[in-house]
Amino acid sequence: MRRPARWGLGAVGAGVVVIAGLDLAALGEIDPFRRTISEHGLTDRAWLFGLGVALLAIGSAMIGLALARARLAGAVGTLALMAWSAGLLVAAYFPKHDWSVGPSLSGSIHRAGSVVAFLSLPLAALIIARPWRRGVRHPASLAAFGLGVCSLLYLAGLGVLVYLGTQDGLRWWQIMPLGLVERGLAIVEVAAVAALGLWAAGRRLAEPDLVERRSQGLT
Repeated sequence: MRRPARWGLGAVGAGVVVIAGLDLAALGEIDPFRRTISEHGLTDRAWLFGLGVALLAIGSAMIGLALARARLAGAVGTLALMAWSAGLLVAAYFPKHDWSVGPSLSGSIHRAGSVVAFLSLPLAALIIARPWRRGVRHPASLAAFGLGVCSLLYLAGLGVLVYLGTQDGLRWWQIMPLGLVERGLAIVEVAAVAALGLWAAGRRLAEPDLVERRSQGLT
């Protein structure tokens, strides 16, 4: 299962390069501290944004498939990782709200896809790479679990900030530098995907069975 995992890692890496390149190229137009990554979907480079996110989604799905076939991920963890990929594809296909025009159905669908993606990835990392599961000893799996914990804490912290801000009459986008916060979360979650990919790429299909047999004294 190493080859699909490596292809997945390659696709994830290519997607990150495309999106990071867009951010760098648009520094004079899009403020990365205040504007979200999805702002690129409203420019004439929207196709590049869609390509970068699609590569990230497809690469993540390939990693999930490799983990499942190597029996490193169960049904729930695999479903959560696929939900991350699906959410990304939805967010890439449907542009965010263009507030110069007003809210739109496309923008609402985009927001729903983004929420699904950002919530699903921490769950996938925590479920798949939980260190107390038999046979999970690879450093990359421990890194994936740690990054999943960081993502979950990150989201919880954002929830607390939003709640406190609403108590003072502030809207959620006024509470924090939204672009910077989103990019920080994206970095942590994509790093978790990469760690899962490295784990899958470093394991053979038969290894989980071998570990289980050894733990039972059968080899």
